[in-house]
Amino acid sequence: MSAVPSRDHLGWGRNLRAEHRVSRPATPQAAAACAAAPGGTRLAHGLGRSYGDVALNPDGALIETRGLDRFLRFDPATGILDAEAGVALAEVLAVLARPEAGGGGWFLPVTPGTRFVTLGGAVANDVHGKNHHRTGSFGRHVLSLDLARSDGRVMTCSPQENAGLFAATIGGLGLTGLILRLRLAMMRVEGLAMEAEDIAFGSLAGYFALAAESEQSWDYTAAWVDCLATGEALGRGIFSRARHAAGQGAAPPPTAPRRRLPATPPLSMVNGLSLRAFNAAYRRRLGSSGRSHAVGGYEKVLYPLDAIGGWNRLYGPRGFHQFQGVVPPADAPAVVAELLREIARSGQGSPLVVLKGFGDLPSPGMLSFPREGTTLALDFPARGPDTLRLLARLEAITVEARGRLYPAKDSVMTAETFRSGYPAAGAFAEWIDPAFSSGFARRVGLRP
Repeated sequence: MSAVPSRDHLGWGRNLRAEHRVSRPATPQAAAACAAAPGGTRLAHGLGRSYGDVALNPDGALIETRGLDRFLRFDPATGILDAEAGVALAEVLAVLARPEAGGGGWFLPVTPGTRFVTLGGAVANDVHGKNHHRTGSFGRHVLSLDLARSDGRVMTCSPQENAGLFAATIGGLGLTGLILRLRLAMMRVEGLAMEAEDIAFGSLAGYFALAAESEQSWDYTAAWVDCLATGEALGRGIFSRARHAAGQGAAPPPTAPRRRLPATPPLSMVNGLSLRAFNAAYRRRLGSSGRSHAVGGYEKVLYPLDAIGGWNRLYGPRGFHQFQGVVPPADAPAVVAELLREIARSGQGSPLVVLKGFGDLPSPGMLSFPREGTTLALDFPARGPDTLRLLARLEAITVEARGRLYPAKDSVMTAETFRSGYPAAGAFAEWIDPAFSSGFARRVGLRP
């Protein structure tokens, strides 16, 4: 399939824009032909939720995969799904809610904070969720996948067949070839309802105490943190925990956002004034009791931002950067405190601050981000040199603590930081398809 003329693509952070030649195959056979087309470099592109340049290939080709949107088979007895790589997680959730699929007895084993990502993108970034301490990363549940290489081969990869290529493709950032289809094991659940609790805590020590208390009996745990708090209140926030409950709960959420931000405002709506007002109001929402308990649908628990399509436009025409790093458990309290102090001193940040723990279940991929420890993620409106200096400082703190940054969220990581955080990068390079590349891969030295 021939590529159409250049078209602008943005990372989700809207701070990076690149022109590409774009192909939109509608079948696995056409997609494999795009992967093997002569000339230039190419890269798969799904729903565009990678924040930086992981899914961009400036001046090269993109193969948009949303045309590979077919469900091939779901077995309600075993929970095994066969589907093409362009199927969105939202569409999987809709299928799992149908009576013929078990009527709510199966659920995605791992889901990130948005359901608007493709299955292929979830594999390529080995995404994680709020239940990492229970189920690990997405790649742990991939049973096999079919991968189109630029030499014309379509290779079936699994832990038993082409195991090295399988390990490289899980979390491999789309650099090993084009994922056409995959087999994924769903998770057995009591129902699609969620029992959820929110609990206010007054300091970083309060977060770690609640995390330890909740790990054994709650499926999903994460916390919102007030990134402007200092002193004894450093790290204060609201701890959220949830678990599957019997019953359907609310109706499954739609496969597209209910509302959409119509345009990008001329200035960022996230600034010092709005951030202080939001944080103060959000802390007060639990009232004097400091906690809430409810049973309902899973959308508000797992996908609060999905209610508004294009919410990333709120940061204005310059977009935003996201920082997400993970640090080992032994030093996590001290390192997270140092990161939060640096952020508070800068006066930068956003209301979208997430702190959560990763368990000790190893990821199968060579370049998978999740590792045992604590991860902090938040957005920063792009304000030029001041923002870049802050990000460099947060990067340095993470590296010094023997941590690493998340490529799917990154737009500024140095090659040295990448190599430090991903010691298997040298071995991974042997599995890169010579015709596949990305802006990120070139920035961190994986590709010339």
